[in-house]
Amino acid sequence: MQNSPGYKSQKDYAPDGSHLQTFEIYWQHVTSRSINDLINFTFFEKISDSCLQFDFLRESLRIDIEKRSLMHKRNGHWIKREDPLLELAVVMYLKAVSEVYPMGKDIVGLKDLKQGHFFQGPHEIKTDPLVEWYGNNPEAFQRDCLFLGASPVDMADKAFCLNPFPRIPIYYLLWTGDEEFNARIRILVDRSIEAVLPADAIWALINRVSKALTDIKDNL
Repeated sequence: MQNSPGYKSQKDYAPDGSHLQTFEIYWQHVTSRSINDLINFTFFEKISDSCLQFDFLRESLRIDIEKRSLMHKRNGHWIKREDPLLELAVVMYLKAVSEVYPMGKDIVGLKDLKQGHFFQGPHEIKTDPLVEWYGNNPEAFQRDCLFLGASPVDMADKAFCLNPFPRIPIYYLLWTGDEEFNARIRILVDRSIEAVLPADAIWALINRVSKALTDIKDNL
């Protein structure tokens, strides 16, 4: 799958390979965790003592802890999926999650998080590709969000909650353009996300969700 315009690839994200080099340390933390704790905290499905399954938007994926691989199903077989940004987010999530965090009480912008300073400059979340496609097409925005399993929320002109992981909601808010104001999209998160993901993994996960939306456009 090619990278959609406007969204970072793993090469863009870590040209020196630093995040990939530290993967083994993250994996070691995950392998030391209780598999039953992980399924209770994440709502992932237990496939075996070393394998969990979850829905990334509308696609079922597996994380094989023994093989240290993110897996997807093709032609009836589970094979390794080359998706470094998503794999990074999943592994760091499984490494850190330690309870069932309450959700829905505090929905905030990225810069309102404790590590909000991270989401500036080169790490600012780019919404221009989404605005270009959806800014004056709220019907397409609704169609594509629903296609990815999103739930509508009462915000902005159109807004939807997408769940890349069962317990990680990400909110996409669209204000359509008019003669006075330009269209815009804002992305919000539940504050509980900062308890389970560091800022760079939040950045990676949101970019993957946004890419999933632009992939629908690119495949039309």
